[in-house]
Amino acid sequence: MTQNPAFAPLDLRQDVAVLTAALIDINSVSGNETELADAVEDALRAIGEYSVVRDGDAIIARTELGLPERVILAGHLDTVPLPTVEGSLGTVPATWESGRAGEGVLYGRGTTDMKGGVAVQLALAATLFDAGRQPDRDVTFVFYDHEEVEAVKSGLGRLVRNHGNLLQGDFAILLEPTHGTVEGGCNGTSRFEATTTGEAAHSARAWMGSNAIHAAAPILARLAAYEPQTITVDGLDYRESLNAVKIKGGTAGNVIPDRCVVEINYRFAPDKTPDQAEAHVRELLEGFDVVRTDAAAGARPGLNHPAAASFVAAVGAEPKPKYGWTDVARFSELGIPAVNFGPGDPLLAHKDNEHVDADAVRECLRALRTWLGQ
Repeated sequence: MTQNPAFAPLDLRQDVAVLTAALIDINSVSGNETELADAVEDALRAIGEYSVVRDGDAIIARTELGLPERVILAGHLDTVPLPTVEGSLGTVPATWESGRAGEGVLYGRGTTDMKGGVAVQLALAATLFDAGRQPDRDVTFVFYDHEEVEAVKSGLGRLVRNHGNLLQGDFAILLEPTHGTVEGGCNGTSRFEATTTGEAAHSARAWMGSNAIHAAAPILARLAAYEPQTITVDGLDYRESLNAVKIKGGTAGNVIPDRCVVEINYRFAPDKTPDQAEAHVRELLEGFDVVRTDAAAGARPGLNHPAAASFVAAVGAEPKPKYGWTDVARFSELGIPAVNFGPGDPLLAHKDNEHVDADAVRECLRALRTWLGQ
């Protein structure tokens, strides 16, 4: 195996798989996106065909052709932290399994989530006006920071607040990894705490108290018996899930616990609002003290929009639902139909052996170029 050379100014016209490796080589773990954002901004400004706006470590680049339709291509620059296991391949700098740049499998942090998708965005931006051509739609490219951390830090959320007028469009594509298949919309997600209380006592005289952990057994029983729903939304089947994900209780090995908290995560289909999802959980856990601690709405797939339909046709594969939550929900809140589409296996995201096949990145670029009339 060979490793890529040290960081150099981005060449957006090189093979898109090799460009992916160049992006990986710039360490951009959440909170450390500045160097990559600088490189992306410089490369976009050098093209000369775009109106470019920088906000923190997020960049918006827009065509201003006055065409009747505008599409948005968005992706985040940051990655989760690097692997801590010695010898892991999914790290920085990138590594080609074949030993030859651009051939075969590329390993490195962000190969799937989502430097491959960002490379596709940049390669498109570089060639959109080649040989006197222009796209048949106006295009907005969005690159943003802090996606892999808590939502309050989201660079896309900040762009919505500070430059919402620049994010208007008719259709949006988020280049998250989807194995090169269109994944419409996304499930919503919410978190709850169900609390039981008791009375503390010495465990040698347990009858003098009341065990709050034991009192939580019916909560766990109801969750274990729960049959998750599969709900069809705009032609796609979204499978829900409702699970206990954490339990806290007890103070010492010789004390009967007087408090127990079960943390619950509900992934709900985009036919529900967060309030409707909460009502569903409360109905299931009736009789218990339940508090919602976090919630994010899902996004309907929007595949009935003409731009979405034409994009699905260009990709040439049957669209699927997105079970996890992604930033397509932020575009949905703006009234913009949005789908996920990008190179790489989403099941490899964040793994120590994160990798992508070079041809998968090239195929993603081909589909988008076809759709944009290039």
